[in-house]
Amino acid sequence: MPNRLIHATSPYLLQHAHNPVDWYEWGEEALARARAEDKPIFLSVGYAACHWCHVMAHESFEDPAIADILNRHFISIKVDREERPDIDAIYMEAVIAMTGHGGWPMSVFLTPEGQPFYGGTYFPSGDRYGMPGFARVVQAIIAAWADRRDEMRSSATSLTNRLQQSSRLLPAQGDLSPEILDAAFDTLYQFYDNTYGGFGSAPKFPPAMILEFLLRYHHHTRQPAALAMTVHTLRQMAYGGVYDQLGGGFHRYSTDAVWLVPHFEKMLYDNALLARIYLYAWQISAEPLFRQVTEQTLDYVLREMRDAAGGFYSTQDADSEGEEGKFFVWTAAEIKAHLGSDVGELFCRYYDVSEQGNWEGRNILHVSHDLEALAAEVGMEASELAGVLEQGRAKLFAVREQRPKPQRDDKVLAAWNGLMLRALAEAGAALQRPDYLQAARANASFLLQEMQDANGRMFRSWKDGQASLNGYLEDYTVVAEGLVALYQVTWETEWLQAADALLQQVHQHFWDDEHGAAYHTADDHEQLIVRRKDFFDNAEPSGNSAYAEAALRLARLLDRPDYVARSETIFRFMRQPMINQPSGFGHLLSALDYFLRPGREIAIVGSPDDPRTSALRNTVFSRFLPDVVVAGMSPRDPQAPELVPLLKGRTLVHDQPAAYVCQNYACHLPVTTPQALAEQID
Repeated sequence: MPNRLIHATSPYLLQHAHNPVDWYEWGEEALARARAEDKPIFLSVGYAACHWCHVMAHESFEDPAIADILNRHFISIKVDREERPDIDAIYMEAVIAMTGHGGWPMSVFLTPEGQPFYGGTYFPSGDRYGMPGFARVVQAIIAAWADRRDEMRSSATSLTNRLQQSSRLLPAQGDLSPEILDAAFDTLYQFYDNTYGGFGSAPKFPPAMILEFLLRYHHHTRQPAALAMTVHTLRQMAYGGVYDQLGGGFHRYSTDAVWLVPHFEKMLYDNALLARIYLYAWQISAEPLFRQVTEQTLDYVLREMRDAAGGFYSTQDADSEGEEGKFFVWTAAEIKAHLGSDVGELFCRYYDVSEQGNWEGRNILHVSHDLEALAAEVGMEASELAGVLEQGRAKLFAVREQRPKPQRDDKVLAAWNGLMLRALAEAGAALQRPDYLQAARANASFLLQEMQDANGRMFRSWKDGQASLNGYLEDYTVVAEGLVALYQVTWETEWLQAADALLQQVHQHFWDDEHGAAYHTADDHEQLIVRRKDFFDNAEPSGNSAYAEAALRLARLLDRPDYVARSETIFRFMRQPMINQPSGFGHLLSALDYFLRPGREIAIVGSPDDPRTSALRNTVFSRFLPDVVVAGMSPRDPQAPELVPLLKGRTLVHDQPAAYVCQNYACHLPVTTPQALAEQID
């Protein structure tokens, strides 16, 4: 018999709808019952693609004996962290404070008022892995609540006060100067893995936002190590098992230091951020590998993760047929059976496929040989070997498509779609891929029509035609970033106006008018035990760092100095943490780099369907220009200069499309050829 979660829209909650646990969704019904019965709350937080969430569900939440204990002594609440990042962030901070680490599934015990007093992550069903079994933990909580309830409540109150205190940060004094960026780079350099790329040791997460900061830092300082660190890391990841060598796209992270063995789930936000950083690396280096990875990643998203309405789904699971990674791994015999003995042998050598396997008796494909060196070994031209390997990948991909696929979490999240919107817009322009631009426009229309109400307020989630849940700060600001990017490559002013309107909503409903920066939740959001401000760029940009990036670009396009002032307060909140812990502020550091460096503007006037206009546009978008904003218009568009002051007075030159390169609105003479434009830019 299903429990209450059968009425949920979240695929993660629906996975638990047939547990014997009497689950509630987070809401007043559950909280009121906990208060009325004076029962502690068991809060379980996870997400659909989380492997260990599935394990704990199978071991504990499907166990009738454990369910009976939970049902008699607790009010049990299940939360999808992707739909409710506010709840997840508060109680994750509590778990880290209690245990020193966090992760998912997150298991937290709360007072009936929602204050945390004990927590952890995955608990096995019985004592193992050096951890207490979940049943033993639950019995200990029951005993403590019966015998030491006042102590539990006092501990919960103290921890809640600590959480509330950490949310009362104030802006720091002192200069905002390039020395902050220098210090951040120096710290990152110390932790860089010179052998395998990335930072630190296992596990390793793809550091897309940090790499973007390093590219921006190199762009302005010409620091060679910043570029070398980025390029090396990108190559190592692209050749590793963390990258899907057949289907494109990146898995969540590597369990080892060498990027070989991933956690096999794929997240929309990872692939959006990584597609962009590979695009930027291609713009700088023209290295074919980086363009290939960009396109394969975006092609994967368009193929596997796109809803017909224009939105993009959240995740693909790590598991299929009950086994982690089964969809993605191979035996040598399988490969040779499908490719033939000779080609199969070449394929196995290049991708490190052996009889014994490189992971649990099977093989994760990863590039283990230099193409030219292997070609020389086998007496082939490198181009010939590349063609053979490409045909092999295509054949094996077709075979893999016949396997049962990992489950897909098909809810659409606004902020994650904003990330993909920006990636598609920028890649569409840089790579001259009209299909990417078409997908970006469709996504922007979807977000504004399906995930925004009549008052301009964003929803967080959409599934099966129904939008739900209040939007969080990042749902406004990350979507605004994507819309600004789309405007810059299309010159379609509706996207620029929509981005500006989203920031106006932030000012009205999220902004702290007394101290500056924005809260994670709106002023009319459900009241939780803490109203947090989020600055930390973890797996995705924080709402405040995304605000700073979007607002600074809008400030230059719309001539809005007040947006610059608001962004400055955000930087001041994190002035010292950006120096001490730069790995947690990649997107904010990039925005600060943009704030501190002399900015440039490029205005282009010309009919969009004129090849001469396209040549000027391509000259701009083929380059990595992090300090530049781009505006453009057709000479037949009289409204654009009214919205974008940068376009005022810009005209064709001798009836030819023209580009104006400016710095702080002081412009060079207009140019009409790609060569002259390149000289001014470079």
